Amino acid sequence: MTSDDQKSIWMEEYVRGSASAETVAKLEEALREEPDFREPFLEYLNVDLALSLEAAFTPKKEDAPLSIQRRYRVKSLTITSIAAVLALLLIGTWWFTNHESPTFATVTNRVGAGELEPGTNLGEERVDLSRGILEIKSARGAHIVVEAPAAFQFESDQQLRLFYGKVAANVPESAHGFSVLTSTGKAIDLGTEFGVDVPQDGGDAEIHVFEGEVIAQAQNGNRKNILGGEAFSLHKENGGERELRSAAFVLPDEFALLHVDGAEQLRSKSDAVLTTLRSDPALIRLLDFESEADLPEGQYRIVQGRWPGLRAPEFVETGDHIKLDVGGNRDLPQLTLAAWIRLDRLGAPYQSLLHTDGWDQSNPGQVHWMVTHHTTMRLALSGNTLAAGSSETQGYPDSITPVLPDKGRWVHLATVYDSDKRTVRFYINGEFDSESRQDVAHPARLGPSEIGNWDLRDRKLSGRIDELILLARIMSDTELRELYEAGNPYR
Repeated sequence: MTSDDQKSIWMEEYVRGSASAETVAKLEEALREEPDFREPFLEYLNVDLALSLEAAFTPKKEDAPLSIQRRYRVKSLTITSIAAVLALLLIGTWWFTNHESPTFATVTNRVGAGELEPGTNLGEERVDLSRGILEIKSARGAHIVVEAPAAFQFESDQQLRLFYGKVAANVPESAHGFSVLTSTGKAIDLGTEFGVDVPQDGGDAEIHVFEGEVIAQAQNGNRKNILGGEAFSLHKENGGERELRSAAFVLPDEFALLHVDGAEQLRSKSDAVLTTLRSDPALIRLLDFESEADLPEGQYRIVQGRWPGLRAPEFVETGDHIKLDVGGNRDLPQLTLAAWIRLDRLGAPYQSLLHTDGWDQSNPGQVHWMVTHHTTMRLALSGNTLAAGSSETQGYPDSITPVLPDKGRWVHLATVYDSDKRTVRFYINGEFDSESRQDVAHPARLGPSEIGNWDLRDRKLSGRIDELILLARIMSDTELRELYEAGNPYR
């Protein structure tokens, strides 16, 4: 960015008519790239015109200060001079007016976002995105995905100010230097794929670099280079390292997989399946997190659910959790647990999907449902033991297939427990994965429970959970396949 002193020199030369072609080009570039410079430039032209007109119709005072005498001499009293100044003002006014809202980017696609149509040009106006996801391409080719709730504003084709929300950017060589500005600093691209997360209720921005390199610059000018696979929390004066949350953002390649056309009809199909489940007498709890009055107690952020425009809780900080009191602490011979999850990263050693408050041998059957650091799904009940010859090595029923795809994303998990048959069955994205047999199989018991940080030392959750279902009966293979297909947000 050019210094104010240098720009003042350019403006003076421009007004005097002595500016070279190179100076004019630099002045035009500054006006194009720095919106905050346009108003001072126009004011400068207005002041110059006012002084020129005063000089044209006021007798010159011999005792006036030398600086004013010089200015009066520069602006001669001829009509030609006045016309030239007026023309200059008109040109400046035209430039300022016609560049008030230039096109810095264009909306190329959307899912669930009703505010902006594809093809909408974006200038300097602020955009408040209440629902859905926008896919945007900057004038220089940066591929940007904005996920609601978010508020943002382009300040140039290379600068996007993020007031709050999540932005992911894939930046080609033509747009190197693309920057995301926040209240605590900015992320400056060095040729990369990265994301920036600004909490809606304030707080430090987080920069997550998936590939390449980004400069994290705090408000006070302190800089740190962030490499692929790293994350940084940006304070106003400095910052600190964070754990990379690779699935916390919808990246451009994932956007291409989302249902763009017909998403509303697909959601209607999902709603119909949920409506049937709500009337099931075996239903213990169904949480879709859409009703403000029905949100469970706890500490978490409400963000976008797996369907753009819907909602889900997000667990980011170590204290984030949801409290539930379900099942009435009664014996449940059969139990189905199902949910859509999106894990940002693996915890050490467990990601807690649902844990009863306790693991007491005098109260057998307490349920702990989790994802292990081996990326397998586990259902453990206190007092239960595996049947002889079981393949699991840690003493609890585990799925065989890893539950996390390569880049996170939403995945549907389900487990079905039958204490009479002494079996635990696992399902991933509607498909049967494996069955684990138990030697001792107590009826399941729920009661006071938590999702998230049941134990800060070893049971954490980093990510989102949506459409949690607890059912006091067995769901069949067909039912679970239909549940997945109805709720799948991808093509």
